Amino acid sequence: MAKKNLSRFRCSGCGYVSLTMVGRCPGCGDWGTMTEEAPLKEVRGGVAAVLRASAISSIDVMPEERISSGIEELDRVLGGGWIRSGVVLLGGEPGVGKSTLLLQACACMARVGRRVLYISGEESAGQLALRARRLGIAERNVDLLCDADLSAMLETARGYDFLVIDSVQAFRLDDEGGWAGSPGQVRAVASRSSEAAKRAGIPTVMVGHITKQGQIAGPKILEHMVDVVLLFSGERTSRHRLLRAEKNRYGSTEELGIFEMTEQGLSPVVDPSLLYWNASDQVASGVAIGVSMEGSRPLLAEIQALSCATPFPYPKRTARGIELNRLQLLLAVLERRCGIFSRSCDVYVNVAGGLTLQDPASDLSICAALASSLKDSPAPADTCFIGEIGLAGEVRPAAQASMRIREAARLGFSRAVVSEYNRPSCPGCEVIGVSSISQMLEIIK
Repeated sequence: MAKKNLSRFRCSGCGYVSLTMVGRCPGCGDWGTMTEEAPLKEVRGGVAAVLRASAISSIDVMPEERISSGIEELDRVLGGGWIRSGVVLLGGEPGVGKSTLLLQACACMARVGRRVLYISGEESAGQLALRARRLGIAERNVDLLCDADLSAMLETARGYDFLVIDSVQAFRLDDEGGWAGSPGQVRAVASRSSEAAKRAGIPTVMVGHITKQGQIAGPKILEHMVDVVLLFSGERTSRHRLLRAEKNRYGSTEELGIFEMTEQGLSPVVDPSLLYWNASDQVASGVAIGVSMEGSRPLLAEIQALSCATPFPYPKRTARGIELNRLQLLLAVLERRCGIFSRSCDVYVNVAGGLTLQDPASDLSICAALASSLKDSPAPADTCFIGEIGLAGEVRPAAQASMRIREAARLGFSRAVVSEYNRPSCPGCEVIGVSSISQMLEIIK
């Protein structure tokens, strides 16, 4: 008796496969995400084809052709520009400036003769045109298409040099069940758009919504289907916006793009170090300057620490701009290796300007700020601190120390405290090498 092809059910959120229909996915625990998919047809009486593998050294590789977006900060994060047939997913909170950034990029590309198509499922053509005029964008090579039929619009995109789809959660395909924005629809829309972009060889950007947890809405497989994932973020009370790459098949994910929101749109920040460092003559305890690397760009970061006595048995630890576990680890090193106790004090640490530090070479500046606050002794205002701290209290060398010190010297710092094991020379800046955190504390008296 011939076997019957059995149906199987796949979770639209995590991809878990089950042979039986269940209401709750056993993989991720979400309800209502199991959808039936057609089984593979069984081949009988035939001979399986034999495929020949090729040596990786024998494969001809064409050099990547980068297409500049016309915005330097955007090109920096992308790794040099758009890639033909590359699909980019841009996510961000509502109102952060995603559409503004893409409209400006479309205008810059249109000025050099490239044809651009902007597909929108959330705004009308009149709304987009009004925003473009407000930004001073009136390019003939930028076409707008606002309709509900995504398949027809993707066919219209043939012959264009750049494509924007705003947004992937706003469209719905008739051959897929569910409402627009549901996990199944988001996956189908992204898949159809990616296939059309790669088939036509058009660089494509898809705009994605953000959940309350700061992740791109929709199934996680959405981020696997694209080549680049960009996150556009910014505080509501600040004019500055940060662009980072969460995934990049064609470049680094360490680069950071910094923009300023103005009445004329987004403008790149010329000297970003001045955003996170207050060049003030006022000297106060608990303040230290570090130099963090964001990709290939050194940024001066002002670390602020505040400690105060607490009557409660469990002191409070608050960190903004660094991880809380990192703060607790450095406080333990200061207590065990240097005898600086913080058990009876509430400790607050803040990175000025809203910058988030992930560079381990910022440990030395954080320890300097903490020690300065706990001892109530100001750190030298003309000194920056660069180095990683180990659990034994040793100061480990930082990568690209020469570039960091040159940036500090350019902004007027006359001394730099670094690891003794990597002490480069820099004209106009005295480089002080230390091997342990206790030697660094001798500078803070």
